[in-house]
Amino acid sequence: MQHKSEYRFLRGRKKRMSKCITNNLSEMQDPQPVMLAAKDLLAHAMTPVYRVINGLLVVGVFMVVGFWLSGNGTNAGPFDLARILVPDEARHMVWSNGFGMLEQYKAANEDSNQAASTEIASVIYGKSNAASVGLNAAKHQTVALLMPSVAQLQVKSISHLADRIPTSKMDPQALDGNLMGSIQNQRAVADFFEKKYSLDRAKIEEYVSNTILIAKEVNIDPVLLLAVISVESNFNPNTKSHAGAEGLMQVMTSVHKDKYALYGGTAEAVKPEVNIRVGAYILKYLIATAGSLRNGLKYYVGAANAEDDGGYADKVIAERNRLISLCQIRSTNRLTLNGKDLRS
Repeated sequence: MQHKSEYRFLRGRKKRMSKCITNNLSEMQDPQPVMLAAKDLLAHAMTPVYRVINGLLVVGVFMVVGFWLSGNGTNAGPFDLARILVPDEARHMVWSNGFGMLEQYKAANEDSNQAASTEIASVIYGKSNAASVGLNAAKHQTVALLMPSVAQLQVKSISHLADRIPTSKMDPQALDGNLMGSIQNQRAVADFFEKKYSLDRAKIEEYVSNTILIAKEVNIDPVLLLAVISVESNFNPNTKSHAGAEGLMQVMTSVHKDKYALYGGTAEAVKPEVNIRVGAYILKYLIATAGSLRNGLKYYVGAANAEDDGGYADKVIAERNRLISLCQIRSTNRLTLNGKDLRS
C-alpha cells in the first residue's frame, strides 16, 4: 500500500510538472501573435494617414511643376520657389522642344493651297477659336525690359494663334533682328519717341517694353511694331479713326471682335497690352499671307484691293529704318571706350 501511495504521488507530481512546463511554454509563445496582430491593427489605422500624405505630396509636385512651366517673370511666391528648383532655361527647352514641335506639326498639316485672298478674308472676317487658349497661354519669353513691371501683367497670350503661322512664310525683314534686346537700344528708342511726340517718359517706356515683350510672344520684329505704332497713332492709345480703328495699332475693333473676346470684349480694345497683341498677330498673319513685308503693310492699312496704299508702307519702312540706324549707332558706340575699339 505504501508503495502504491508513493507511486500515485510521484505520478501526480509528474503530471503537475508537465502541465506547468506546458503552460510556461504557451506563455512564452503567445506574445508573438499578439504583437503581429497589434502591428496589423496599427498599419490598418495609419493607412488613411499615409493616403493623405501621399495625396498632398502628389498635389505639391503638380503645383510646383505647374508654376515652373507657367512662370511669368515674377519674383515672388511659388514662382520663385519653382525657379529655384529648376532653372528658366529648362522650362524654355520644354516649351520649345515639346509644345513647339506640336505647334509645328499642326502648322505643317494646314492646307497651304488656299488662295491669298481667301486667307486675307479669313483673318479679317473669320472667327478664331479664342477659347482654346491651351497650354501656350502660359508661354512667356524671358527678355530684359526698360520697364520690367509690364512682364508682371496678367494678360492672356495670343501665341496660340500666332504660332500657327509658319516662320517659313514670313518675310525675313519682319523677323526679330535682336536690336531691341539691349536696354541701351530700348532707352535710345524711348528717347527718340519721347522727343518726337512730347510723351510722358513713364508712358513711352511702358509702351516700348510692352511692344518688345509682345513681339517675342508673337515672333515678329519689335522695331517693325514700334514703327507701325508711330505711324498709326503717334503713340496715343486713345486715337480713334473715322472708320473705327482704335488704339496704338489702330485695329478695327468691330471687325476683330472675336479676337478681343479673348481679353474680355471690345471694351478692352484700347488697352496697350491688348491692342498691341491683337495688332501684332494681325500684322504677322497679313505679312505671311501677302508674301512680303510691303504687301502685308498694304493689307494692314486696308488697301488690299487698291493700286497703292497712299505711301503707308513707305512711311512705316522709313520709320523702321530710322530706328534700326539709331540702334546700330548706339551699338557701335557701346563698343568703343576713349576712342579705342573694344572689339579688338
